[in-house]
Amino acid sequence: MGANSILLKFVVPFLATSLALAPAADLHTLSDAVDSHYNHLRTLQAEFTEIYRGAGMERTESGTLWLKKPGKMRWEYRSPREKLFVSDGKNAWFYVPGERQVRKTRVTQLDDLRSPLAFLLGKTKLEKELRGLSLAPDVAPLNSGDVVLRGVPRAMADRVNQVLLEITPDHWISRLVIEEADGSTTDYRFSSHQEDVNVADQRFRFEVPSGAEVIEENFGQ
Repeated sequence: MGANSILLKFVVPFLATSLALAPAADLHTLSDAVDSHYNHLRTLQAEFTEIYRGAGMERTESGTLWLKKPGKMRWEYRSPREKLFVSDGKNAWFYVPGERQVRKTRVTQLDDLRSPLAFLLGKTKLEKELRGLSLAPDVAPLNSGDVVLRGVPRAMADRVNQVLLEITPDHWISRLVIEEADGSTTDYRFSSHQEDVNVADQRFRFEVPSGAEVIEENFGQ
């Protein structure tokens, strides 16, 4: 056997194996970097745009999001209509100003599309939270240089087909797309993020407006 044949016999399989393992290694490194980025945060503030597509319709809303450890969230919608989704880590509330009803549920029973973001300021572990986490080279990122990942939230596997995460070069999640089993999608896009800003706990407390009825239930979007 000639030298070239020996080289091909041993080097080519090695290169093939290396190439096959490279995406997995890159995925692991990237997910670890995202985990590290968010696990070091105490608070997060960002502007968001939420685009819902389903049942032959499209709806776009926007506002400001605040997150704070442990498990506190406040989604303050401004456009096209004001509404509020807030969680103090124990209870979650949904309210539309002017309405006479407030919906409330225990966080442990919450089945809401905003829930996947709650883990960002917990003990984030993307490879644990998202089943089948992988790179999604077939999905074009909104911004050049970003990388898109896909996976299925373990806690919502019966409702969600997949989640797409767009990761920036500095390991910030700039976009999260949730594809539900019924074919609808909810696309969250984040901008103007501020990390470790001073956010008082009062922002995550909800006071029931005078005359409003509190309905305790599990609710979706």
